[in-house]
Amino acid sequence: MSPKDKELRLLKIIEQYTSSIVAFSGGVDSSYLAFIANRVMGEEARIVTALSASVSQIQKNLAREFAITYKLNHHFIHTEEMEDPRYTANPTNRCYFCKSELYDALIELKEKWEVDVIFDGSNADDVGDYRPGRTAAHEASVKSPLIEAGIRKEDLRLLSKDWGLPTWNLPAMPCLSSRLPYGVEVTAERLGQIEEAESFIRSLGFRDFRVRHHDSLARIEIARGELNKIMSLGLFKTIDEHLKSLGYQYVTLDLQGFRSGSLNELLDLQT
Repeated sequence: MSPKDKELRLLKIIEQYTSSIVAFSGGVDSSYLAFIANRVMGEEARIVTALSASVSQIQKNLAREFAITYKLNHHFIHTEEMEDPRYTANPTNRCYFCKSELYDALIELKEKWEVDVIFDGSNADDVGDYRPGRTAAHEASVKSPLIEAGIRKEDLRLLSKDWGLPTWNLPAMPCLSSRLPYGVEVTAERLGQIEEAESFIRSLGFRDFRVRHHDSLARIEIARGELNKIMSLGLFKTIDEHLKSLGYQYVTLDLQGFRSGSLNELLDLQT
């Protein structure tokens, strides 16, 4: 099926309901879904963004700006996963506890607002991948209309571009906790340190990268298409000095470049 055919299928799925809550992070997937749900349901599509210490300021700003631009019925809520020791222990299924907290909050809103359904932005590429949050979604009866419609990430970017959505080429922006190796405790201090480091590197013009936090060492992953921009002794010195001012003792550049889920590689080695 073409992306447009899949979009028609998505419209039919959403049209089965008269009202919804869309879990909205401001990324490519949930922005497209929020936009389409709003076109179908108008004010009856309630778009909800969860905030916590693991959500960066740039994610918050992107969500707010998108909601204002497209006149979404948008709500910020605060979630308390940082109060859950099962989450802060940072096990391999950390995302399960985060999503369970989110969906519990959305279920309360669903009952309060008397809404038909909760949607999340999972897409067809997420099926079969290691996604503990999908288990939480299933337990909470959250629907994933992008998966039902067979819409993949590539489709989402094409469809978003066709609609003129500014999110069509956004890099992935998972929560800040994903920069910590499994088993390293998630704390507000560590998340703040990571956010400041990434904010600085972003200010230098880089788009697709991560700062992986290994205690006193910051491991920078830059997308291969941008690696040439960082190959400067002057820039090395600038980044090194700034990240050390944030508390890191060592700053390294990962020669493999950026790859999503690189901290899972250690799990594969251990297995």
